[in-house]
Amino acid sequence: MLQFLNKNKWRILFMFVLCSAIMASFQYALTPEKTLSILQPDKFDPTLVDDSMLFVKKYHKIAPFELINQNGDTITQEDYTGKIYVADFFFTTCPTICPIMTKNMMLVQEEFKNDPEVLILSHSVTPEIDSVAVLKKYAVKKGVMDTKWNLVTGDRKQIYDLARKSYLAAKKNKYGGEYALIHTENFLLVDKEGRLRSRSYDGTDPEDVEKLIEDIYILKESYKKQD
Repeated sequence: MLQFLNKNKWRILFMFVLCSAIMASFQYALTPEKTLSILQPDKFDPTLVDDSMLFVKKYHKIAPFELINQNGDTITQEDYTGKIYVADFFFTTCPTICPIMTKNMMLVQEEFKNDPEVLILSHSVTPEIDSVAVLKKYAVKKGVMDTKWNLVTGDRKQIYDLARKSYLAAKKNKYGGEYALIHTENFLLVDKEGRLRSRSYDGTDPEDVEKLIEDIYILKESYKKQD
């Protein structure tokens, strides 16, 4: 037996490697490909969906917008068309969740700082306070990269409509009225076609933000396979 093994060791080794490769290929073929769902309002948490959007079942996209960033530049949906981006809502004077969210959004910025395919968009929910100058000061203090991350201000109604009807980011406020202060921890992932993907992420939770980063890579890979 030992003589047989010595005589045929290279053949046995080759067969072992070949069988291992076949098994690995078979396992890979059976492993479901990771994909991110396209979110529609009718399948989303109803507490985060504006009443006018509750029964929208398909074709939901981020509505056109025109806002001003920390450099005084006009930012529209065209600046994000063909890009993957993460959106959130904050205000510079927020003493509670916003500093944590900004710190965690920095994880996204750092991960994709050299990747022009991935951007960030943060909307001020107190635009009457957060002027261009205020946003610029905040951006410099926090280390925001102008080429990667826009902090935007503008018309309050437009921003609040975007939060509630496009990004599905803010819980309904029964007591404060339609434009009561939005205070949400949600990060939203938007694809190149302006569609919400996967789910909302807790911007105050570093582990959930790491999951967001993983999902961005999954989304990037899905576009590579389309090319």
